[in-house]
Amino acid sequence: MEPVLAVTDLTVQYGGIRAVDGVSFHVAEGELVALIGANGAGKSSTLRAIAGLAPVAGGDIVLDGVSIRGVPTHELPRRGLALVPEGRRVFADLSVLDNLYLGAYSRPRHEIVESLRQVYELFPILRERSDQAAGTLSGGEQQMLAIGRALMSRPRILLLDEPSLGLAPVIVRQVLALLRQLRERGVTILLVEQNARLALEVADRGYVMHTGRIVMSGPARELAANPEVRERYFGTARARSASPGRAREPSMGESV
Repeated sequence: MEPVLAVTDLTVQYGGIRAVDGVSFHVAEGELVALIGANGAGKSSTLRAIAGLAPVAGGDIVLDGVSIRGVPTHELPRRGLALVPEGRRVFADLSVLDNLYLGAYSRPRHEIVESLRQVYELFPILRERSDQAAGTLSGGEQQMLAIGRALMSRPRILLLDEPSLGLAPVIVRQVLALLRQLRERGVTILLVEQNARLALEVADRGYVMHTGRIVMSGPARELAANPEVRERYFGTARARSASPGRAREPSMGESV
């Protein structure tokens, strides 16, 4: 069975700087796959390239068997891809409900009511605050809104960019619970997260990025137990001073 998303030899370049260098990975239907690594490793550039927001210098991005490289960003929700951007980026002056409606712009009218029902079932607080300005929500509630807005498009795959960024630890645990809930509902997710511990708690599989390349991959539990990953990405003092060596890159057909 073809993966929902397959990225092959992806290269992203800003001027003379190669931010992503020949990255390949895939996400199967119903999986939660995490891209982890230090700040500047190329994780967000990879996600932005998939979403059409960063320049692709080489490689291909295939969604449900069809290349989406070069497809305009505003067309991607119609193809089944939705992005929850870093920093949430809700429309602060619009109501919660209007933010959700904006997420459904690519859907037929008759589907919007059902999508809204599903989002409200997942996030009851959004129903309670549907008339409230999005900018007055807490950080955690804004993250729920950003995810709910993306789900309104009924995506084949949901891209999440640093969902824990800027949130208090207690809210981060709520986000963790939310990701578990989405996974249990069968939502296919590609998660970019600097908090490696959090990401590997909820993911099925993970890929570790360093200086624009994938240097390690495997089942999330194995990566979380790997001494090298724990030392370098789980926040110890030694980890902050270390830099990973090059490991083999996975092939697209590899079971990791």
